[in-house]
Amino acid sequence: MNDIKIYVLALLMVGTFSIEGQQVAKGEYGTFLLKGGTLHTITGGDIQADLLIKDGMIADIGNNLAANDARVIDCSGKSVYPGFIDGGTRLGLSEVGSISVTQDFNEIGDINPHMQALTAVNPNATAIPVTRTNGITSVISMPAGGLIPGTASLIDLYGYTPNQMFAGFSGVVINFPTSARRGRFDRRSDDEIKKAEERALKNLNDVWDKALLYARIDSSGNAQKMSMNQYNPQLDAMLPVIRGEMAVMIETNKDTDIKSAIKWVKEKGVKAILTGVSEGFRVAKEIAESGIPVITGPVLSIPGRASDRYDISYANAGLMHKAGVKVAIRTSETENVRNLPFHAGFAAAYGLGKEEALKAITIIPAEIFGVAEHYGSLEKGKRANLFVSDGDPFEMKTTIEYLFINGWNVPMESRHTLLYDEFLERTPGLNK
Repeated sequence: MNDIKIYVLALLMVGTFSIEGQQVAKGEYGTFLLKGGTLHTITGGDIQADLLIKDGMIADIGNNLAANDARVIDCSGKSVYPGFIDGGTRLGLSEVGSISVTQDFNEIGDINPHMQALTAVNPNATAIPVTRTNGITSVISMPAGGLIPGTASLIDLYGYTPNQMFAGFSGVVINFPTSARRGRFDRRSDDEIKKAEERALKNLNDVWDKALLYARIDSSGNAQKMSMNQYNPQLDAMLPVIRGEMAVMIETNKDTDIKSAIKWVKEKGVKAILTGVSEGFRVAKEIAESGIPVITGPVLSIPGRASDRYDISYANAGLMHKAGVKVAIRTSETENVRNLPFHAGFAAAYGLGKEEALKAITIIPAEIFGVAEHYGSLEKGKRANLFVSDGDPFEMKTTIEYLFINGWNVPMESRHTLLYDEFLERTPGLNK
């Protein structure tokens, strides 16, 4: 009975947060002409031009554009950027950290590739509108926990259903076996850690071998007969990975683990993306030679070892980029995904440079996820995921004035702005 009461209370809390946290005004869909702004195209430099949004797309870019049916937005003195992309979050999968029934990113079991983060995403999550107000329009929403916790998906941060939000990329997540300690409270001996790593690697290889066999059976036309006798959603979910149709996102951080992961990828011939990679600076040459792209972060973090420089987490992305690694940036956050521009800003200040830092949260993740045809830069024919700001988006004082997702003009309202407005104009006031 007590469990039922807790569950009902959690649902009421989530519902309350969602109602208070979402925008009051609806998004506006139509034709928009952004006049006279500085377009930071990412792939084509900075230009002074107009930008036309129509049918959810960037319909044209040029000087003196006109459209009879367009709503004209004066962007003189303003900057226009492509929407930012966070390469790894739990956005939409978590609401109240202390209430387990509102956490939907960690399933029971060690091998869950069939668990789709997309189906669990809550389009009304309180943190989504908060995130949009800093220029983030798309994120990877990914599961956690276990050896293969599930399948992550790229989502746009506007829509009523997960399928409306889906942005064209999914990838199976693998938490690669590690030789690192779980934290300062990990009291296991070195021998215990090594044995645990070996067991996890054997488990991973066993799953891979079974998936290979299942794929061969499927290709021979006998999978239907097999599935009648043995329902196996885990192996079904691995088929696209085995066939090279879907990437695996391999979470690994310690330098020796990164090298082991690279070796594993080469042996299996898998299409891979390395994520986390907090000690990538130690093995940047090896990563570059492997040709495997990296999504690193959080940048705003502390060093993993007491002997490391205080700023190594800030410098990690820049050091890998200089070695020739294709690097994107993630926050690995839920409610603080809005800080993505500042993660990129720190990376820029500590060696990555502003231009590359902008690419690391726009065109580079789009390329890594195979959606650069539609995302990541301001180009004619791409989706209208972009924003208008009054300054540098890496600066905290900058305000995002307009934001578009798939051509929808999304009001810059969130639970934060609603609370600010509410208490700015208090009724009754201070005198009563």
